[in-house]
Amino acid sequence: MNGKPWARPSYQDQAAAEHTQDKCTAYHQEPQQQHPDKLCLDSFWSEVETIRSQDSGYIDLDTDSASRDSRHSEEGEQEEQWLQDAGLSTLIRQQQQRPDRDRDREQDREDQDVDQAILLSTLTRTQAAAVQRRLDSYTLSLRKRSKPPPRDVRDVFSSSPSSIAQTPLPESQDPEPIEPSASISSIPEDSMETITKTLRQEVSLAQQHGGDPKEDVFITDVAYCEQAAILLKQAMLPQIQNNGRMRKEDGTLPRMTCPQCRLGVTRIHDLSNQDMKKVRQLALIEMTALCDLLELDVKRHKTCKRKILESALYGVPLAMLLENDQKINPTATTPLILQALLSFLEKSGVDSEGILRVPGSQSRIKKLQQDLEQNFYSGGFSWEEVSPNDAAALVKKFIRELPSPLLTTEHLNAFSAVRDIPELKQKLHVLNLLILLLPEPNRNTLKALLEFLSKVVSRERRNRMNLWAVSTIMAPNLFLHKAVPSRLTDGGPGVEKGQAEKAADIMRLLIRYQDLLWTIPNFLMSQVRKLNENRNRRYQFYDRRIKNLLRKIHQDSKDKPDKNSEPCRTVKIQVGDLMSSTMEVQVNISSRASDLLAQFHRHLCSSDNTKRNGSVSHPDCAIYEVGGNIGEHCLDPETHLLDLYNTNPSGEWVIKLKPLVTTRGLHQ
Repeated sequence: MNGKPWARPSYQDQAAAEHTQDKCTAYHQEPQQQHPDKLCLDSFWSEVETIRSQDSGYIDLDTDSASRDSRHSEEGEQEEQWLQDAGLSTLIRQQQQRPDRDRDREQDREDQDVDQAILLSTLTRTQAAAVQRRLDSYTLSLRKRSKPPPRDVRDVFSSSPSSIAQTPLPESQDPEPIEPSASISSIPEDSMETITKTLRQEVSLAQQHGGDPKEDVFITDVAYCEQAAILLKQAMLPQIQNNGRMRKEDGTLPRMTCPQCRLGVTRIHDLSNQDMKKVRQLALIEMTALCDLLELDVKRHKTCKRKILESALYGVPLAMLLENDQKINPTATTPLILQALLSFLEKSGVDSEGILRVPGSQSRIKKLQQDLEQNFYSGGFSWEEVSPNDAAALVKKFIRELPSPLLTTEHLNAFSAVRDIPELKQKLHVLNLLILLLPEPNRNTLKALLEFLSKVVSRERRNRMNLWAVSTIMAPNLFLHKAVPSRLTDGGPGVEKGQAEKAADIMRLLIRYQDLLWTIPNFLMSQVRKLNENRNRRYQFYDRRIKNLLRKIHQDSKDKPDKNSEPCRTVKIQVGDLMSSTMEVQVNISSRASDLLAQFHRHLCSSDNTKRNGSVSHPDCAIYEVGGNIGEHCLDPETHLLDLYNTNPSGEWVIKLKPLVTTRGLHQ
């Protein structure tokens, strides 16, 4: 079901396609309905009532009952969990523990301290301040419970040598004081001047267009929280938020353009699992810092154990269902039942008028679900008996009956809170970070669903389902869940229009900007590289007494490439049984990854193996950056190779086959 990256060919026009070849990556949006009409709003509340009536055990908790619910974390528990998820678990280690005489355990603790010092050394000033606030809050909660305080973050920072400390951020970026012992990643002053100038131009442009420019620049080179800090410091945020309110009243969505990085675009599936783990830790810190600045409440609900139904498909935890499916098809990334339903709808239902809105027969849906449970894996299920409306109802029911929300119990409230952010780009900033935080099964399943919904919207002329219509129908299915109390339906008839529109607005942003949201921002990639570099020289963090000697040794031994040179690189070729060899390439300032792939294909066509086999077909290959300051990174075709070499001179370049991904269900 995955198409070409960035492509939405069914609703993007040719001009947008051409624009993506320029210096910016563009997310073009066609003219949209500005507000949800009465039919959309009625459909929203009709869907809510359907969920309440159909799904047994649905709980709609109000705020008061939610605060008394045992699922809410004990005071200080959220901060403790946050520090653990951010990779800073030993900061909460209690000092009342007896000294451990086990030398191996002492070494493990020292290693953990070093890992945390390395992580903290990559943070921006605003990110580091967010960590300190969480630790201070946890310390206060411990004191209230008469427990010894945790280790102070300065104890860890003080163990890191000044040799890795970066130049402090310009004063304009410092929203609040921070301990000077902290190591902070620097942002060059010229970059900050550029970003400030760009933000000022956006404010001016928005005011000239009445708050509704047709195009916005989406900057990912500087941390989102630092962008917000700049706006707050220079009193530009109220102007931008006011422009956001004007656009919100108009309801249109602009085209987002990302200035193209010379290292190319990094999509979520381009990184190895070990690097994605680091991305998630950094994304959590970044999202928390950004939400603190925006004064956004994103408290997480405690995950609770729920009884798992005796079922093969519906009501099964997503990770468990996917694990079972991978025994049948190892390349599956989303549940096979969902793939099958979406595939059926793409073939037979995407043009049906009112698809997703028109409810199916409840008796047929119940019977079809029973038949799927019994016969789906055996291949005995007959799709000829399924109507498009029934299949759409089965998709929505599958999402609702997951034991935990598709957007996860931990982050569902944060997704819902995005509706309270007035400025569009800051909404997208938070959504981008939340997508990165989702577990892989949830993220892949959500992407498959959004790709299908985008196809439904692209056929609006036939199915009469525009973006607002699809969004208002699907929002209750994602944001209402029996495991988590919700405020989306609070307020009754008097405020139902506003609540429905806010919920649908989040949904339409997920659908419209999904390609943008499924990328890793450049600043996070830079932090991951810095994190890996520091871990490669972790010995500098152990003993400050020899820091100067170690720094000198490191600087003398470090191979610094000449940025003006045109190096010759050896590229490894690992294309299965087809070819395993090396290829020499000369890299210059204009060399791109796509050029290297073209050279490889010419090399492949002229190889002896290809001549003997008589095959000239081009395998689906990609260039991977392996080692150095990255684990494994699939390169964007537009990556400039000389810049990549200068960024990671010790990394290897490997050409190999792309992994296979299953996009269809069983027995279609």
